[in-house]
Amino acid sequence: MKMKLANRVHTLTPSTTLAITAKAKQLKEQGVDVIGLGAGEPDYNTPENILDAAYQSMKDGQTKYTPAGGLPALKQAIIDKLARDQKLTYEPSEILVGVGAKHVLYTLFQVILNEGDEVLIPIPYWVSYPEQVKLAGGVPVYIEATANQEYKISAKQIKEAITEKTRAIIINSPSNPTGMIYSEQELQEIADVCKEADILIISDEIYEKLIYGDAKHRSIAELSTDSKERTIVINGVSKSHSMTGWRIGYAAGNKQIINAMTDLASHSTSNPVTTSQFAAIEAYNGPQDAVEEMRKAFESRLETIFPKVAAIPGFTLIKPQGAFYLLPDVTEASVKTGYSSVDSFVEALLTEAKVAVIPGSGFGSPNTIRLSYATSLELLEEAVSRIDSFVRSKWQEDLL
Repeated sequence: MKMKLANRVHTLTPSTTLAITAKAKQLKEQGVDVIGLGAGEPDYNTPENILDAAYQSMKDGQTKYTPAGGLPALKQAIIDKLARDQKLTYEPSEILVGVGAKHVLYTLFQVILNEGDEVLIPIPYWVSYPEQVKLAGGVPVYIEATANQEYKISAKQIKEAITEKTRAIIINSPSNPTGMIYSEQELQEIADVCKEADILIISDEIYEKLIYGDAKHRSIAELSTDSKERTIVINGVSKSHSMTGWRIGYAAGNKQIINAMTDLASHSTSNPVTTSQFAAIEAYNGPQDAVEEMRKAFESRLETIFPKVAAIPGFTLIKPQGAFYLLPDVTEASVKTGYSSVDSFVEALLTEAKVAVIPGSGFGSPNTIRLSYATSLELLEEAVSRIDSFVRSKWQEDLL
Protein backbone atom coordinates (compact mmCIF):
# COMPACT_ATOMS: atom_id res chain seq x y z
CA MET A 1 0.00 0.00 0.00
CA LYS A 2 1.39 3.38 -1.02
CA MET A 3 1.08 5.88 1.80
CA LYS A 4 0.38 9.54 1.23
CA LEU A 5 2.93 11.81 2.90
CA ALA A 6 2.76 15.48 3.76
CA ASN A 7 3.99 17.76 0.99
CA ARG A 8 6.64 19.28 3.27
CA VAL A 9 8.68 16.09 3.48
CA HIS A 10 8.96 15.83 -0.31
CA THR A 11 11.20 18.91 -0.31
CA LEU A 12 13.73 17.36 2.05
CA THR A 13 17.17 16.22 0.98
CA PRO A 14 18.50 13.27 3.03
CA SER A 15 21.49 14.05 5.25
CA THR A 16 24.67 13.34 3.27
CA THR A 17 26.72 12.98 6.44
CA LEU A 18 24.40 10.38 7.92
CA ALA A 19 24.20 8.45 4.63
CA ILE A 20 27.99 8.14 4.30
CA THR A 21 28.36 7.29 7.97
CA ALA A 22 25.74 4.53 7.65
CA LYS A 23 27.44 3.03 4.60
CA ALA A 24 30.85 3.08 6.30
CA LYS A 25 29.34 1.40 9.35
CA GLN A 26 27.76 -1.28 7.19
CA LEU A 27 31.12 -2.05 5.57
CA LYS A 28 32.81 -2.23 8.97
CA GLU A 29 30.17 -4.69 10.16
CA GLN A 30 31.05 -6.83 7.13
CA GLY A 31 34.67 -6.90 8.31
CA VAL A 32 36.00 -4.25 5.91
CA ASP A 33 38.82 -2.12 7.34
CA VAL A 34 37.20 1.29 6.76
CA ILE A 35 38.55 4.48 8.34
CA GLY A 36 35.79 7.02 8.87
CA LEU A 37 36.62 10.70 8.50
CA GLY A 38 32.99 11.75 8.44
CA ALA A 39 32.49 12.21 12.18
CA GLY A 40 30.84 15.42 13.30
CA GLU A 41 31.64 14.76 16.94
CA PRO A 42 34.71 14.70 19.18
CA ASP A 43 36.28 11.28 19.69
CA TYR A 44 36.69 11.87 23.43
CA ASN A 45 34.33 10.60 26.10
CA THR A 46 32.35 13.10 28.14
CA PRO A 47 34.56 14.33 31.05
CA GLU A 48 34.35 12.30 34.24
CA ASN A 49 33.03 15.09 36.46
CA ILE A 50 30.07 15.53 34.08
CA LEU A 51 29.33 11.79 34.12
CA ASP A 52 29.46 11.83 37.92
CA ALA A 53 27.04 14.78 38.11
CA ALA A 54 24.58 13.03 35.81
CA TYR A 55 24.75 9.81 37.84
CA GLN A 56 24.32 11.69 41.11
CA SER A 57 21.26 13.52 39.79
CA MET A 58 19.61 10.20 39.03
CA LYS A 59 20.52 8.83 42.46
CA ASP A 60 18.96 11.94 43.97
CA GLY A 61 15.68 11.25 42.19
CA GLN A 62 16.02 13.95 39.54
CA THR A 63 14.27 11.88 36.87
CA LYS A 64 10.98 13.74 36.41
CA TYR A 65 9.67 16.44 34.09
CA THR A 66 11.31 19.85 34.17
CA PRO A 67 10.07 23.21 32.82
CA ALA A 68 9.73 23.05 29.03
CA GLY A 69 12.44 25.65 28.47
CA GLY A 70 14.95 24.08 30.81
CA LEU A 71 15.88 23.90 34.49
CA PRO A 72 16.32 27.32 36.15
CA ALA A 73 19.75 26.20 37.38
CA LEU A 74 20.84 25.34 33.85
CA LYS A 75 19.53 28.62 32.48
CA GLN A 76 21.58 30.40 35.14
CA ALA A 77 24.68 28.37 34.25
CA ILE A 78 24.22 29.42 30.61
CA ILE A 79 23.73 33.06 31.63
CA ASP A 80 26.93 32.89 33.69
CA LYS A 81 28.81 31.28 30.77
CA LEU A 82 27.68 33.99 28.35
CA ALA A 83 28.68 36.71 30.82
CA ARG A 84 32.04 35.05 31.45
CA ASP A 85 32.99 34.28 27.86
CA GLN A 86 31.17 36.89 25.76
CA LYS A 87 30.47 39.65 28.34
CA LEU A 88 26.80 39.34 27.36
CA THR A 89 23.99 39.86 29.88
CA TYR A 90 20.77 37.84 29.64
CA GLU A 91 17.77 37.12 31.83
CA PRO A 92 16.26 33.64 32.30
CA SER A 93 13.32 34.70 30.10
CA GLU A 94 15.83 35.18 27.25
CA ILE A 95 17.18 31.60 27.43
CA LEU A 96 15.69 28.40 25.99
CA VAL A 97 17.29 25.01 26.63
CA GLY A 98 16.42 22.46 23.98
CA VAL A 99 17.09 18.93 22.80
CA GLY A 100 20.42 19.75 21.16
CA ALA A 101 21.36 22.84 19.14
CA LYS A 102 19.88 21.24 16.01
CA HIS A 103 16.40 21.04 17.52
CA VAL A 104 16.77 24.52 18.99
CA LEU A 105 17.40 25.80 15.45
CA TYR A 106 14.42 23.84 14.15
CA THR A 107 12.20 25.37 16.83
CA LEU A 108 13.53 28.85 16.06
CA PHE A 109 12.68 28.62 12.36
CA GLN A 110 9.22 27.32 13.21
CA VAL A 111 8.41 30.41 15.30
CA ILE A 112 10.00 33.16 13.15
CA LEU A 113 9.13 32.11 9.58
CA ASN A 114 5.90 32.47 7.66
CA GLU A 115 5.29 30.94 4.24
CA GLY A 116 7.67 32.48 1.72
CA ASP A 117 9.94 34.25 4.21
CA GLU A 118 13.57 34.15 3.10
CA VAL A 119 16.63 33.18 5.14
CA LEU A 120 20.10 34.04 3.85
CA ILE A 121 22.44 31.05 4.07
CA PRO A 122 26.17 31.25 3.25
CA ILE A 123 27.68 28.52 1.07
CA PRO A 124 29.30 26.24 2.24
CA TYR A 125 26.61 25.59 4.85
CA TRP A 126 25.83 23.00 7.50
CA VAL A 127 23.53 20.43 5.89
CA SER A 128 20.46 21.03 8.09
CA TYR A 129 20.09 24.80 7.66
CA PRO A 130 18.23 24.79 4.33
CA GLU A 131 16.14 21.75 5.22
CA GLN A 132 14.94 23.30 8.47
CA VAL A 133 14.10 26.57 6.72
CA LYS A 134 12.06 24.67 4.12
CA LEU A 135 10.22 22.69 6.80
CA ALA A 136 9.11 25.99 8.36
CA GLY A 137 7.73 27.18 5.01
CA GLY A 138 10.67 29.46 4.42
CA VAL A 139 12.89 29.87 1.38
CA PRO A 140 16.67 29.37 1.62
CA VAL A 141 18.56 32.08 -0.28
CA TYR A 142 22.16 31.08 -0.83
CA ILE A 143 25.17 33.40 -0.85
CA GLU A 144 28.33 31.74 -2.09
CA ALA A 145 31.65 32.35 -0.38
CA THR A 146 34.61 31.17 -2.44
CA ALA A 147 37.99 29.95 -1.31
CA ASN A 148 39.40 33.34 -2.33
CA GLN A 149 37.13 34.83 0.35
CA GLU A 150 38.26 32.22 2.86
CA TYR A 151 34.71 30.86 2.56
CA LYS A 152 33.26 33.94 4.31
CA ILE A 153 30.52 36.04 2.77
CA SER A 154 30.83 39.83 2.70
CA ALA A 155 28.50 42.56 3.86
CA LYS A 156 28.21 43.66 0.22
CA GLN A 157 26.97 40.23 -0.84
CA ILE A 158 24.43 40.24 1.97
CA LYS A 159 23.14 43.67 1.02
CA GLU A 160 22.67 42.55 -2.58
CA ALA A 161 20.78 39.40 -1.51
CA ILE A 162 18.30 41.11 0.84
CA THR A 163 14.73 41.51 -0.40
CA GLU A 164 11.48 42.61 1.21
CA LYS A 165 10.93 38.94 2.10
CA THR A 166 14.23 38.49 3.95
CA ARG A 167 13.62 37.58 7.58
CA ALA A 168 17.02 36.45 8.84
CA ILE A 169 20.61 35.49 8.06
CA ILE A 170 22.61 32.58 9.50
CA ILE A 171 26.21 33.16 10.56
CA ASN A 172 28.15 30.05 11.62
CA SER A 173 31.53 30.94 13.14
CA PRO A 174 33.63 28.83 13.51
CA SER A 175 32.05 27.16 10.51
CA ASN A 176 31.04 23.62 9.78
CA PRO A 177 32.33 22.56 7.23
CA THR A 178 35.06 25.18 6.57
CA GLY A 179 36.49 25.83 10.03
CA MET A 180 36.78 29.53 9.19
CA ILE A 181 36.08 32.35 11.66
CA TYR A 182 34.66 35.80 10.96
CA SER A 183 36.80 38.64 12.31
CA GLU A 184 35.32 41.37 14.49
CA GLN A 185 35.46 43.84 11.60
CA GLU A 186 33.68 41.41 9.25
CA LEU A 187 31.00 40.80 11.85
CA GLN A 188 30.56 44.53 12.44
CA GLU A 189 30.04 45.13 8.73
CA ILE A 190 27.45 42.33 8.63
CA ALA A 191 25.72 43.71 11.74
CA ASP A 192 25.50 47.16 10.13
CA VAL A 193 23.79 45.74 7.03
CA CYS A 194 21.35 43.72 9.16
CA LYS A 195 20.50 46.81 11.20
CA GLU A 196 19.86 48.85 8.05
CA ALA A 197 17.61 46.11 6.61
CA ASP A 198 16.06 45.28 10.01
CA ILE A 199 16.57 41.51 9.78
CA LEU A 200 17.35 38.91 12.43
CA ILE A 201 20.79 37.38 12.88
CA ILE A 202 21.06 33.71 13.82
CA SER A 203 24.55 33.15 15.22
CA ASP A 204 25.48 29.47 15.40
CA GLU A 205 28.45 29.30 17.79
CA ILE A 206 28.51 25.58 18.56
CA TYR A 207 32.26 25.29 17.73
CA GLU A 208 33.16 28.36 19.78
CA LYS A 209 35.62 26.56 22.08
CA LEU A 210 37.58 24.90 19.26
CA ILE A 211 39.83 27.76 18.09
CA TYR A 212 43.45 27.46 16.95
CA GLY A 213 46.55 29.60 16.54
CA ASP A 214 46.02 33.34 16.94
CA ALA A 215 42.35 33.21 15.92
CA LYS A 216 39.75 34.61 18.28
CA HIS A 217 36.03 33.98 18.49
CA ARG A 218 33.67 36.93 18.76
CA SER A 219 29.92 36.65 18.94
CA ILE A 220 28.17 39.14 16.68
CA ALA A 221 25.84 39.76 19.63
CA GLU A 222 28.77 41.34 21.51
CA LEU A 223 29.28 44.21 19.09
CA SER A 224 26.48 46.62 20.03
CA THR A 225 23.15 46.93 21.78
CA ASP A 226 21.39 46.67 18.43
CA SER A 227 23.27 43.55 17.30
CA LYS A 228 22.51 41.85 20.64
CA GLU A 229 18.80 42.69 20.35
CA ARG A 230 18.48 41.29 16.81
CA THR A 231 20.71 38.23 17.34
CA ILE A 232 19.64 34.78 18.50
CA VAL A 233 22.74 32.98 19.77
CA ILE A 234 22.70 29.21 19.27
CA ASN A 235 25.15 27.07 21.24
CA GLY A 236 25.39 23.96 23.40
CA VAL A 237 27.62 21.42 25.06
CA SER A 238 27.89 18.92 22.18
CA LYS A 239 31.24 19.98 20.72
CA SER A 240 32.77 21.94 23.60
CA HIS A 241 32.35 19.19 26.19
CA SER A 242 32.08 16.14 23.93
CA MET A 243 28.42 15.63 24.79
CA THR A 244 26.84 15.05 21.37
CA GLY A 245 24.60 12.22 22.54
CA TRP A 246 23.32 14.08 25.61
CA ARG A 247 21.33 16.46 23.33
CA ILE A 248 21.54 19.78 25.13
CA GLY A 249 21.63 23.04 23.22
CA TYR A 250 20.33 26.51 23.89
CA ALA A 251 19.14 29.75 22.34
CA ALA A 252 19.74 33.19 23.86
CA GLY A 253 17.97 36.28 22.62
CA ASN A 254 14.77 38.29 22.31
CA LYS A 255 12.32 37.19 25.01
CA GLN A 256 9.29 37.21 22.68
CA ILE A 257 11.02 34.76 20.36
CA ILE A 258 12.30 32.68 23.28
CA ASN A 259 8.80 32.59 24.80
CA ALA A 260 7.30 31.38 21.50
CA MET A 261 10.02 28.73 21.22
CA THR A 262 9.30 27.60 24.78
CA ASP A 263 5.59 27.29 24.02
CA LEU A 264 6.33 25.22 20.94
CA ALA A 265 8.77 23.02 22.87
CA SER A 266 6.09 22.37 25.49
CA HIS A 267 4.00 20.72 22.76
CA SER A 268 6.84 18.87 21.03
CA THR A 269 9.48 17.69 23.51
CA SER A 270 7.90 18.53 26.91
CA ASN A 271 11.41 19.23 28.18
CA PRO A 272 15.05 18.39 27.48
CA VAL A 273 16.20 15.15 29.11
CA THR A 274 16.41 15.82 32.84
CA THR A 275 19.64 13.89 33.45
CA SER A 276 21.30 15.63 30.52
CA GLN A 277 20.38 19.00 31.96
CA PHE A 278 22.12 18.21 35.23
CA ALA A 279 25.14 17.04 33.25
CA ALA A 280 25.14 20.35 31.35
CA ILE A 281 25.01 22.34 34.59
CA GLU A 282 28.23 20.64 35.64
CA ALA A 283 29.70 21.16 32.15
CA TYR A 284 29.30 24.92 32.45
CA ASN A 285 29.86 25.35 36.20
CA GLY A 286 32.58 22.75 36.73
CA PRO A 287 36.29 22.75 35.80
CA GLN A 288 37.08 23.44 32.14
CA ASP A 289 40.43 21.61 31.98
CA ALA A 290 39.07 18.84 29.74
CA VAL A 291 37.75 21.42 27.25
CA GLU A 292 41.19 22.93 26.83
CA GLU A 293 42.86 19.52 26.71
CA MET A 294 40.60 18.49 23.85
CA ARG A 295 41.16 21.78 22.01
CA LYS A 296 44.93 21.34 22.21
CA ALA A 297 44.65 17.79 20.89
CA PHE A 298 42.62 18.93 17.87
CA GLU A 299 45.08 21.73 17.20
CA SER A 300 47.99 19.27 17.32
CA ARG A 301 46.23 16.97 14.86
CA LEU A 302 45.53 19.90 12.56
CA GLU A 303 49.18 20.95 12.54
CA THR A 304 50.25 17.40 11.72
CA ILE A 305 47.64 16.46 9.17
CA PHE A 306 47.10 19.71 7.24
CA PRO A 307 50.40 19.63 5.29
CA LYS A 308 49.90 15.94 4.47
CA VAL A 309 46.45 16.59 2.97
CA ALA A 310 47.75 19.66 1.13
CA ALA A 311 50.43 17.46 -0.46
CA ILE A 312 47.91 15.06 -2.06
CA PRO A 313 47.93 15.65 -5.84
CA GLY A 314 44.93 17.67 -7.00
CA PHE A 315 43.93 18.77 -3.48
CA THR A 316 43.85 22.49 -2.63
CA LEU A 317 42.72 23.78 0.73
CA ILE A 318 42.79 26.63 3.23
CA LYS A 319 44.00 26.04 6.76
CA PRO A 320 41.02 26.25 9.10
CA GLN A 321 41.00 28.37 12.25
CA GLY A 322 38.51 26.33 14.26
CA ALA A 323 36.15 23.32 14.49
CA PHE A 324 37.68 19.97 13.39
CA TYR A 325 37.23 19.75 9.63
CA LEU A 326 39.29 20.19 6.48
CA LEU A 327 37.50 21.17 3.27
CA PRO A 328 39.83 20.55 0.32
CA ASP A 329 38.77 21.34 -3.23
CA VAL A 330 39.36 18.06 -5.08
CA THR A 331 38.20 19.08 -8.56
CA GLU A 332 41.54 18.35 -10.17
CA ALA A 333 42.04 15.09 -8.26
CA SER A 334 38.63 13.74 -9.27
CA VAL A 335 39.11 14.69 -12.94
CA LYS A 336 42.68 13.40 -13.20
CA THR A 337 41.72 10.10 -11.59
CA GLY A 338 38.91 9.56 -14.09
CA TYR A 339 35.77 10.36 -12.11
CA SER A 340 32.91 12.38 -13.56
CA SER A 341 32.04 14.04 -10.26
CA VAL A 342 33.36 14.55 -6.76
CA ASP A 343 30.50 12.38 -5.46
CA SER A 344 31.70 9.42 -7.55
CA PHE A 345 35.28 10.15 -6.41
CA VAL A 346 34.07 9.96 -2.79
CA GLU A 347 32.30 6.67 -3.52
CA ALA A 348 35.54 5.23 -4.89
CA LEU A 349 37.49 6.42 -1.86
CA LEU A 350 35.10 4.44 0.31
CA THR A 351 34.92 1.24 -1.74
CA GLU A 352 38.54 1.11 -2.97
CA ALA A 353 40.69 3.14 -0.55
CA LYS A 354 38.47 2.21 2.39
CA VAL A 355 38.23 5.80 3.64
CA ALA A 356 34.89 7.47 4.34
CA VAL A 357 34.72 11.22 3.72
CA ILE A 358 31.73 13.52 3.14
CA PRO A 359 31.12 14.95 -0.35
CA GLY A 360 30.86 18.73 -0.36
CA SER A 361 27.64 18.56 -2.36
CA GLY A 362 25.84 18.11 0.95
CA PHE A 363 27.17 21.50 2.02
CA GLY A 364 26.37 23.27 -1.23
CA SER A 365 30.02 23.01 -2.30
CA PRO A 366 30.17 20.20 -4.89
CA ASN A 367 33.87 20.56 -5.72
CA THR A 368 34.99 19.80 -2.18
CA ILE A 369 35.07 17.00 0.37
CA ARG A 370 34.93 17.30 4.15
CA LEU A 371 37.42 15.38 6.26
CA SER A 372 37.00 15.32 10.02
CA TYR A 373 40.10 15.11 12.18
CA ALA A 374 38.04 14.10 15.21
CA THR A 375 39.80 10.74 15.37
CA SER A 376 43.19 9.48 16.52
CA LEU A 377 46.31 10.79 14.84
CA GLU A 378 47.32 7.23 13.95
CA LEU A 379 44.09 6.66 12.03
CA LEU A 380 44.26 10.11 10.46
CA GLU A 381 47.73 9.51 9.09
CA GLU A 382 46.75 6.09 7.77
CA ALA A 383 43.62 7.51 6.12
CA VAL A 384 45.52 10.35 4.44
CA SER A 385 48.16 7.87 3.27
CA ARG A 386 45.43 5.70 1.71
CA ILE A 387 43.87 8.69 -0.07
CA ASP A 388 47.26 9.84 -1.33
CA SER A 389 48.13 6.36 -2.65
CA PHE A 390 44.70 6.03 -4.26
CA VAL A 391 45.03 9.34 -6.11
CA ARG A 392 48.58 8.69 -7.26
CA SER A 393 47.75 5.17 -8.47
CA LYS A 394 44.89 6.42 -10.65
CA TRP A 395 46.40 9.73 -11.85
CA GLN A 396 46.11 9.70 -15.65
CA GLU A 397 49.37 11.44 -16.45
CA ASP A 398 52.89 11.50 -15.03
CA LEU A 399 53.25 13.17 -11.66
CA LEU A 400 56.41 15.21 -11.38
